[in-house]
Amino acid sequence: MASQNQDPAAAATLKASETGGSAARGSVTKRLQQELMTLMAPRVKFLTSCFHPNVDPQGFICLDILKDKWSALYDVRCILLSLQSLLGEPNNESPLNTTAAELWENQEAFKAHLHSTFQG
Repeated sequence: MASQNQDPAAAATLKASETGGSAARGSVTKRLQQELMTLMAPRVKFLTSCFHPNVDPQGFICLDILKDKWSALYDVRCILLSLQSLLGEPNNESPLNTTAAELWENQEAFKAHLHSTFQG
């Protein structure tokens, strides 16, 4: 396990070598290293349509750890777990998509909107 005082980029390299990373893992690790070295949160967005209160029409996500609570110690796993949690329990007090936020309170209306919009 990597020390909390260790350089984040070195920790990411260590994790990749411990898992015997494949080429795909290696490219993800390389990207993560680049993001960690800048000490800025990575830009994360959906490439496909996502109708959700905390996702704007361009796919950008409103998630606190990707904004003001970013830490260089976060890894891809942490980001994905936070995103998974957000998808199930949106923050309707800070919506990027107000229509989705309003419909979220009535799950039947929300699902009806999804079916009418995305089932061509």
